[in-house]
Amino acid sequence: MKKKLQIIIPILVCFLVGFLGSRFQEYAIANWYPYLNKPDLTPPNIVFPIAWSILYLCMGLSIGLVLNTNSRKKKYLLKIFLLQLFLNFTWSISFFYFQSPLAGLVNIVLLEVVMIYYALSVYPVRRISSLLFVPYILWVSFASYLNFYILLYN
Repeated sequence: MKKKLQIIIPILVCFLVGFLGSRFQEYAIANWYPYLNKPDLTPPNIVFPIAWSILYLCMGLSIGLVLNTNSRKKKYLLKIFLLQLFLNFTWSISFFYFQSPLAGLVNIVLLEVVMIYYALSVYPVRRISSLLFVPYILWVSFASYLNFYILLYN
């Protein structure tokens, strides 16, 4: 039972962070974001919650699998994971709540660095945990492009 909880709880925490972050986006998504100049590659709004649901599942599963190992590094890896989760949450605030593409870009670049560091650091401990971060890294790289474009053209 403990092993299952060590997977289920991180997944639920990731979804909770995503839900809380979305609360900071609501006003801006309705009243600010639609009026920005965005690149042609910007997905329709419906894609974002679907993508993030998959990513939060992968993220939680990644750290949950690490927590189920006997590795001496798991506390350190958990700290890195929590840092990237915090940066993920604060991006919503910096970009949407404060309506600041510049603050969002700084935040998302830091997030990318920490995400990649986590994926590389966890690889020797639990390879699948690292691989579960690949879609997340790719999505946030795409989000960085969107953020950068919005910064340049607005």
